Amino acid sequence: MRDTIKKHIDFAITDQDLNARSVYFFVRAKPVKHPDNPKYGIVATKRTFRHAVDRNRAKRLLRDWIRFNEWRMCDDMDYIFIARHPILIAKRTDGRVAMRKALHYIKKTHNAEHQQ
Repeated sequence: MRDTIKKHIDFAITDQDLNARSVYFFVRAKPVKHPDNPKYGIVATKRTFRHAVDRNRAKRLLRDWIRFNEWRMCDDMDYIFIARHPILIAKRTDGRVAMRKALHYIKKTHNAEHQQ
């Protein structure tokens, strides 16, 4: 299992970061800071989810989907997952499929950039 991003500065994004979107979340992928330790971070903001219960549920769902699809992540990328409000009504299988598609898109884009 990957470690989580803890420092605020590590959540910073740039225009060069790869991204994918789903109904339930956005994914940003950027090169790892430490090659031997790829990480991921989860964002569920108070602006999107007013109640702490909803923020916690969104993070719990994202962690489950990440755990299920972790082997699809590139080893040389850090990932940031940003929860969107429809995640609260998502079914577990729908979320896992959405995560699979998003990670596949990022991996395909990443590999295409490295082959050029």
